[in-house]
Amino acid sequence: MMSQAPLLADTDRARLTHAYPAVFKPSLLKRIQTVTIIVAIVGLFLFGMVWLGFSFEKLATGISRLGVILGLMFPPSPGALLHLYLKGLAETLAIAFLGTMLAAILAFPLAFIAAKNVVGQRVVHFLSRRFLDTIRGVDTLIWALIFINVVGLGPFAGILAVAMSDIGSFGKLFSEAIETADTKPVDGVTATGGSELHQIRFGIVPQVLPVILSQVLYYFESNTRSATVIGIVGAGGIGLYLSNEINQQNWDHVSFIILMILFTVAAIDFVSARLRRSMIAGSQGRSERK
Repeated sequence: MMSQAPLLADTDRARLTHAYPAVFKPSLLKRIQTVTIIVAIVGLFLFGMVWLGFSFEKLATGISRLGVILGLMFPPSPGALLHLYLKGLAETLAIAFLGTMLAAILAFPLAFIAAKNVVGQRVVHFLSRRFLDTIRGVDTLIWALIFINVVGLGPFAGILAVAMSDIGSFGKLFSEAIETADTKPVDGVTATGGSELHQIRFGIVPQVLPVILSQVLYYFESNTRSATVIGIVGAGGIGLYLSNEINQQNWDHVSFIILMILFTVAAIDFVSARLRRSMIAGSQGRSERK
């Protein structure tokens, strides 16, 4: 039997080669196109490295300098500023939570307008999707810089920045979840004489709510990191203290703040992952019982 295995493999390969000659024996033109694409990508990469001033000498010098900085980071120490760091971390969590919740609340009705199975008019659907794409295309840091000039420095600007950035993302994700909802519950509500609002409330919302809550939890975790970054530009939170300590080269304080952020994000990730799994499992259990 083992001696027949190579023969069977050769037979299968011959049959596949005969059935798909373009895959096993590509034409000369196809090979030239492949080589040309590879050469173009490599050339573009090398051109970009030269154009942007890449230097192995600078890289080696930077790595040695980084080693010195890492040495100064240990042992991590908050000094006498632990209470300020804890307050800044609490502000960062508040910015992430309030910004995420505000974005979810505002994006929820917009998602129904952007969903094809709810609003059938192509113009409304097109405009709503492009509106969400436009908001989503601006990074959170840019929104932070804008709102700092609008409402001033502080956590309020950070909340608005996170919310504006997430409205577009939530609107797109929520609308896609709505579009993939099963039509049978909606048909059941219609058969009992329910209105369009009843169809949405009792036919669509129960299906998509676990998915929406799962997405909100994931974005809350991600926005904790984003709130740290926007704090560096003056939007409040732990990022402001991190920026100040880096500028003053207090590397032991910097490492302590970084460890605080990492621990917080890991804890949020653990809790949110458990909640997401429980919600998805509960939703699947209800679907199976139905």
